[in-house]
Amino acid sequence: MARKTAPKSKAAARTPSAARASGALLQHDVEQFLYRQAELLDTRQWQQWIDLFAEDGIYWMPPDPSHTTWEGMPAIFAEDRNLMTVRMKRLLHPDAWSQRPLWGTNHVVSNVVIEKATPAEVHVRSRFHMLELRRDDVRHFAGSYRHELQRTKDGFRIKLQRVDMTNAQAAYDYVLQAWV
Repeated sequence: MARKTAPKSKAAARTPSAARASGALLQHDVEQFLYRQAELLDTRQWQQWIDLFAEDGIYWMPPDPSHTTWEGMPAIFAEDRNLMTVRMKRLLHPDAWSQRPLWGTNHVVSNVVIEKATPAEVHVRSRFHMLELRRDDVRHFAGSYRHELQRTKDGFRIKLQRVDMTNAQAAYDYVLQAWV
């Protein structure tokens, strides 16, 4: 015989738990941060993008997902803020032929999953697709991001951004110019 349960009050049904509300807010804040990061890259606001990194933040793209460190290992990118600034200045130089008209990117970030959250940091993984236009050539990159985000009074700062490209081993006709 089925047992009847008392229906929840309308107020209880509408009021999410504090933990659920906090988790949903964190999810939203992290997603908005990642979307803003993609927008800064696509609009070439590279200094603002670099400013999203912590003072000791690292942007790392290993050639293979099995790599666990960038120290002493080959990498497509392994840059701290100083190296990112050098790259940015090279890209913005008036004689940078790779930056002539008809060059740009379009990033799509999705499948954002918070793997760990503490009062000090948030670890996130997500997926991306990036389209790059360079003159008449279109290249497509896809893969996953792993972010270690620091919580600061000014919002999140990137301690580590790891980029694992699905097609990292593909043959390229030139070196990546900007960040994926």
